[in-house]
Amino acid sequence: MPVTSESTTVWTGDLTSGSGNVSLDSSGAASLPVTWKARSQGGGDVTTPEELLGAAHAACFSMAFSNILAGFGSAPGSIRTTAAVTFDPAEGITGSHLTVEASVPGLSDEDFQRLADEAKRTCPVSRALVGIPITIDAALV
Repeated sequence: MPVTSESTTVWTGDLTSGSGNVSLDSSGAASLPVTWKARSQGGGDVTTPEELLGAAHAACFSMAFSNILAGFGSAPGSIRTTAAVTFDPAEGITGSHLTVEASVPGLSDEDFQRLADEAKRTCPVSRALVGIPITIDAALV
């Protein structure tokens, strides 16, 4: 059964001097400020669409990898995934880099790398991001 999740942004002002607020409507888990300055120049006090996309990519990859590992007969003890999404004001979103550390008892590094690559290619967010390069560094810990 399909599930639809909703978020809403209310923006006030023009692009460069305005600001907005993103609310995670379906869960009610957060309401986050956004600005062009943070998006185009960086800044730690507000979020960006790329940070939110990175959160979605990291969560999706971790779930997909967990499922692939379990299907291979090697359930993970833990998976830690960071997604670094790059934004260039002139070009838009130019890539997502996944950094993964996982504890998977009894799994060879060769199988780990192959299964991590499979999860990178097949998680639903990766498939939605097909227009940008997605890279991965994966390590057994």
